[in-house]
Amino acid sequence: MTTTTHFGAEERLPIAALLALAMTGFICIATETLPAGLLPQMSDGLGVSPSLAGQTVTAYAFGSLVAAIPLTILTQTWPRRSVLLLTVFGFLIFNSATALSESYWLTMGARFMAGAAAGLAWSLIGGYARRMVSAAQQGRAMAIAMVGTPVALSLGVPLGTWLGTAIGWQMAFAVMSGLSALLIAWILIAVPDHPGQKAESRIRLGSVIAMPGVRAVLAVVLLWMLGHNILYTYIAPFAERADLGDRVDLVLLIFGVASLLGIWISGQLVDRALRRSVLISLSVFALMALALGLFGHHPETVLIAAVVWGLTFGGAATFLQTALADTAGEGADVALSMNVVVWNSAIASGSIVGGILLDAAGAGAFPWAVFILAVAGVIVTFGARRSGFRPGSRG
Repeated sequence: MTTTTHFGAEERLPIAALLALAMTGFICIATETLPAGLLPQMSDGLGVSPSLAGQTVTAYAFGSLVAAIPLTILTQTWPRRSVLLLTVFGFLIFNSATALSESYWLTMGARFMAGAAAGLAWSLIGGYARRMVSAAQQGRAMAIAMVGTPVALSLGVPLGTWLGTAIGWQMAFAVMSGLSALLIAWILIAVPDHPGQKAESRIRLGSVIAMPGVRAVLAVVLLWMLGHNILYTYIAPFAERADLGDRVDLVLLIFGVASLLGIWISGQLVDRALRRSVLISLSVFALMALALGLFGHHPETVLIAAVVWGLTFGGAATFLQTALADTAGEGADVALSMNVVVWNSAIASGSIVGGILLDAAGAGAFPWAVFILAVAGVIVTFGARRSGFRPGSRG
């Protein structure tokens, strides 16, 4: 089965197949964030406190952290479409279990297993998108495959809140199962299969970690995502400083829309200016944090910063995963599974560090922490010129 066609001299991207990968990413993120909009209903339905209901998000993240690397290594030699179908089938089964559950611990178990499916999916999506196209189109293909992430981030919590109010929290998870069933059909129709690695060419985790540039890219992932999640997790108390406490939804909507535009921009730049794009994105992110640190008590500053923040963040997944996959070469799938672990660790660490800062110094300390982390990311990127973030065109 051919994966691309040609129109003149220009290669056409397999849009339907790439959007199926994007839909997989959307389900990953939407499944993760759904409880945030359903905590009161889940608390009542499972007979636990809202704080315990909130741990269903933690269980999901922990599942991704624990399972991403071993499952990726285990399935290295499997046909790629079989692995993709396995992950989506996992969402179908475990979201259905959540929808039917009336037990807190059964729900926690189902959430852990859904997170494990997500960990495998995230390690697969980027490499799968790259396999569908020529080297010159790999960055743009990954940008399309990643578009589900900002859509889910901007819509996941509002979608969960609306569904929980309209049809109940269990039916909200049933809707996610229904989307997974539709996605399985979509994958079977539109996504071409690709072979896994040959058994004799399997690459070990230690070999990938030792590759020049891999650690530098992962360090930038950690620094960038830690800074992002400190601010994103605690955006509500920060917005209150600017009298936007009742308009957090507007701030997040602006951020989400700007992130979508950032993904489009990254698709235009990733194949010809990846290094420069990362340096500019991180530098602008640092300047945005500096502006918030100096003038964050003004609502206009926060709203403008949300636009800039979204623009710089929207392309982050595309730029960083492309750089990591390029650097790791044949070990791309294993490297991307490490990215899942680092990315989720940054999410968890953002909650912890942000909470410490909030208690110790107040929400006004967030921009300064973000500024320091972003500048550190610029320094690491700048130093990874020979491997990790190479100059020039990828082609």
